[in-house]
Amino acid sequence: MWLSHVYIAFAVKICLFLFSLSVSNNEGDANELFDLYIKKFHKLYIPGTLEYDVRLSIFKESLRRIYSLNKNRSHPDDAWWGLNEYSDLTPEEFKQLMNKREIVRKNRNHKHVLRRSTEAINFKNITKLPKRVDWRQRGIVTPVKNQKECGACWAFSTVETLESMNALKTGKLVELSVQQVIDCATETNHGCDGGNTCNALHWMIENRVKILTDKEYPLTDKAEYCKAIKPKEGVELKFNYTCEDLKESEGEMLKLLAFHGPLVASVDSSTWQDYLGGIIQYHCEDNSNHAVQIVGYDLTGDIPYYIVRNSWGIEFGIDGYLKIAIGKNLCGIALEVSALDVV
Repeated sequence: MWLSHVYIAFAVKICLFLFSLSVSNNEGDANELFDLYIKKFHKLYIPGTLEYDVRLSIFKESLRRIYSLNKNRSHPDDAWWGLNEYSDLTPEEFKQLMNKREIVRKNRNHKHVLRRSTEAINFKNITKLPKRVDWRQRGIVTPVKNQKECGACWAFSTVETLESMNALKTGKLVELSVQQVIDCATETNHGCDGGNTCNALHWMIENRVKILTDKEYPLTDKAEYCKAIKPKEGVELKFNYTCEDLKESEGEMLKLLAFHGPLVASVDSSTWQDYLGGIIQYHCEDNSNHAVQIVGYDLTGDIPYYIVRNSWGIEFGIDGYLKIAIGKNLCGIALEVSALDVV
């Protein structure tokens, strides 16, 4: 029996409903489920066409993969996997669509290192850390965005953290222009074809760039020419930021999250295709092909985890977020971490 349970996430206006669909070996059941899937996710596949048959075959492989992943769950808090808008893609297609170009990690500590306001605090005793930190509850995290087919996660995550740090300083949460960074930070980045968060921060510093608001320079979901717009308001990155490999010191990430603010991290998202919820503990490599914002952590349960904001829309994962276990450098989450300040 290649499948016993499949979970489909239905995102509605208020909450996420999870429907458990029992599927047998019967090919007809898989075909019927695929037709339901097409309707739910508004796929334009027409029965009887070659494209329909190809996507149906890929869909069945997704069912087998999901079954295998869920069969290995050993703890109620483990990640669980199921059907979503990417289940009609092969893993290779998913990587090409969502990850674009591989992000080359810098693995360097920048000359201009963040002057941490927490240096006077004794961090040696881990019990000094709060058991749970979630910057969303402080009102300094903007709504989850959707990068769609634009592989500019490097710009999304960097600007999101700039927004959060600006809100932390000023008390005013303002959505800033991701599009400006996509269009203008092109010296060492590649717009919608990939980039690096550290390069984006370096560009802001070296050029003393004031990031405009999203209203002044709105998101278009594609790379365009850099527009010269005189800012009415905006945010400038302070001459301090970090870009560090913290693989051997994830405790430092917790300190920064607890006492400084949200972080930017490059990660490997290749295996997030089927993610619906729970804590990722396995099934995640450490190659760099994506970037995210870390908005907190939770040490209260059996499995401590980071609270990670993605940029694939609110139907992905847990309303656009996911949980990644702490202490194992899972998904390469600690290999290139950035903290920053604003003027």
